[in-house]
Amino acid sequence: MKSVKIFAPATVANLSCGFDVLGCCLDNVGDEMIISITADPGVKITKIEGANLPMETHKNVAGVAVEAFLEAYGENIGVAIEIYKKIKAGSGIGSSAASSSGAVWAVNYLLGNPFTMHELVKFAMEGEKLASGNAHADNVAPALLGGFTLVRSYAPLDIIKLHSPKDLVMTVIHPQIEVKTSDSRSVIKHKVTLKKAIHQWGNVGGFVAGLFTEDYDLIGRSLDDVIIEPLRSILIPEFNNVKSAAIEKGALGSGISGSGPSIFALSKGMKIANDVADIIKDIYNKTGIDFDIHISKINSEGIKIIEETEYRK
Repeated sequence: MKSVKIFAPATVANLSCGFDVLGCCLDNVGDEMIISITADPGVKITKIEGANLPMETHKNVAGVAVEAFLEAYGENIGVAIEIYKKIKAGSGIGSSAASSSGAVWAVNYLLGNPFTMHELVKFAMEGEKLASGNAHADNVAPALLGGFTLVRSYAPLDIIKLHSPKDLVMTVIHPQIEVKTSDSRSVIKHKVTLKKAIHQWGNVGGFVAGLFTEDYDLIGRSLDDVIIEPLRSILIPEFNNVKSAAIEKGALGSGISGSGPSIFALSKGMKIANDVADIIKDIYNKTGIDFDIHISKINSEGIKIIEETEYRK
């Protein structure tokens, strides 16, 4: 039985100005998965640790994503999936995306890479559709391609990998409360004013330009959301205080990670990222809410192999 053990990274999506189109990949936060090609046809979830997730293939995001892969691949082969969950569901740092993208990446690798990374995004999006009701790519794209990514278009799907300045460091606080993506999407208005739209797409352009020119001030100025954040932030305790404190400590900008409740702060350099983590801890220690803090460089590679075996009992 041919198997591969992988690291499936967490991701930060939206990045304030880029709802459903911008995302980046974290370096030291993620799940582990073991994917095997088996003699018995069909996709089976054989083990899950660290979370209470469905074992049924059609109810599991990794299973659904691999089924979409195999339908396109055209051969009835067997796949066994083990998931060792370290990203909590509903955390806002791409829990479902890690499982979906990790599974299709590993199957693709074991079969000799018949699909490109960009093609794998489509399959992983099926897992996101199951998780949230919407087949968005802003988490699965950076998990698969690494670094920062832009979804230029969904129809047709057009993913662009962006430049990742080496000094950027992400600080993320994950309050131990659950905000489901589907619930977080329900508060969003489907119509915005032209004034807000102009403001927002100017920031998206500024952010992308800032990445490629390594203009950190421009990156910071562009991390501004006038459409989604004002609506979602009320679901997250101490959001405004955390954001203000992070920027006062030198962060380039701060905002909601994905659909929340995690809050990200993007900084230039590890020292500022650590200072930001300290001030955020001080704020949340007073709330009585349990939380995790992650400090991570940007992972330009994406999914990584931990171990590979030809025969595994």
